[in-house]
Amino acid sequence: MSGPGPPSIPPQPSHAPSGGSFSSSAYKGRQYTHLQSQLAQLQANLSDMEELLRMTATQAENIKVLGGLHGGLFVGATKVFEEGGR
Repeated sequence: MSGPGPPSIPPQPSHAPSGGSFSSSAYKGRQYTHLQSQLAQLQANLSDMEELLRMTATQAENIKVLGGLHGGLFVGATKVFEEGGR
């Protein structure tokens, strides 16, 4: 699962910087690295969600069976109480 709060996003200037020690290709490289990190986190979150959905589907089926058993107990108890009053 992910940590608290959204991931940090690197600052995005309105135009690509030119010259100096921070070239356009280095900036794009940082963006691609950050995107790769976000995609990896998304994949991990989707995997977690898939597992939780599988578990939820299994639990829903079990609850359906439990409801049927519970209903059967109520019907049986009603018959016992109706016959006991005679």
